[in-house]
Amino acid sequence: MRVGMHLGYQNLNGVPDAEKFMQETKLAVEAEAMGFDYVGPVEHHFTDYAACPDPFQMLAYVAAKTKKIKLITAAVILPWNNPLRVVEQALELDILSEGRLVLGMGRGAARREFRSFGVELKDSREMFDEAALIVMRGIETGIVESDSKWYKIPRTEVRPRPFKSFKDRTVMVSMSPSSVEVAARYGLQTLRFSQGDWRKAIPEINSYRETFLKLHSRKAPPFIISDFVLCFNDKKRVAEYCDKYFSVMFATVANHYEFMSDHFKELPSYSTYAYMGDAAKAAGGPDKAYRDYIAGNMIGTPEELVEYHRNRASMVGDYEILANFSFGGLPYEAVYEQAKLFADKVLPHLKG
Repeated sequence: MRVGMHLGYQNLNGVPDAEKFMQETKLAVEAEAMGFDYVGPVEHHFTDYAACPDPFQMLAYVAAKTKKIKLITAAVILPWNNPLRVVEQALELDILSEGRLVLGMGRGAARREFRSFGVELKDSREMFDEAALIVMRGIETGIVESDSKWYKIPRTEVRPRPFKSFKDRTVMVSMSPSSVEVAARYGLQTLRFSQGDWRKAIPEINSYRETFLKLHSRKAPPFIISDFVLCFNDKKRVAEYCDKYFSVMFATVANHYEFMSDHFKELPSYSTYAYMGDAAKAAGGPDKAYRDYIAGNMIGTPEELVEYHRNRASMVGDYEILANFSFGGLPYEAVYEQAKLFADKVLPHLKG
């Protein structure tokens, strides 16, 4: 299986933005030497929750500092970007990296980010579905054109032209039944974030695989799981850091996406986020939702993480991992330490 590193660019450490941004970016460069297969930044804007406004630009820096690691946009948010520009940026980065780009696309979920771009959250499903097709055709053919509801683009030949196919190099974030259906229909690999009990996601995962096989007459690629990771040799330290930093991260996620708000209930395509809000209000309240969130991610000693992976694989089948080691204000020294420990003691078992 392929194992990558996910960069969240969360700054809860109180350090200057420039310092924090370069810490995360240099960790992405280190990922190649550690043995990770691919590395990918998020696209988020405006807050301490995550601030990496241009994943293409960040990955161009990493491409120049590395030789073989794959580079994934995890993910570029299509409703916030002109699809013509996404095609141009993707092709340029693919050339600069000598064909190492994996284009990951998402539609976003935080109202505060949508507002600043003048886009409505309720329109994201339609906008993404239209933009993804435009982008997929553009990166393959070098031609961008559209006369759809949301995008009016005259026939345009982009330069530089594509130099190799993106077949099996396109990914879609899929966190709801509607997204899973679109990913399968478009023939895209899917990426899911760990947000609770994985048994609840199995129906969507199976639906994706069945629909993909039916429509494309081939087995669906392994889906990608983005995990928050805590990995230390000392169980006591794992517990201490979980209580201190993972709890902060969870609260920040809940605040950024407004899990406690009811607005997701009016948006069926965001059903997973509505579920998170309901879970926080149900029996057990926020504490149970938090414990479920912990249980869905990779937290423990190296030996515990290997066993956790084996148990999860027995439930969900083949998958890949994007591991996020930096969150909740965890000091950079500890971020690097646990990433290296994971690479040394967990990675060989996962890849084996």
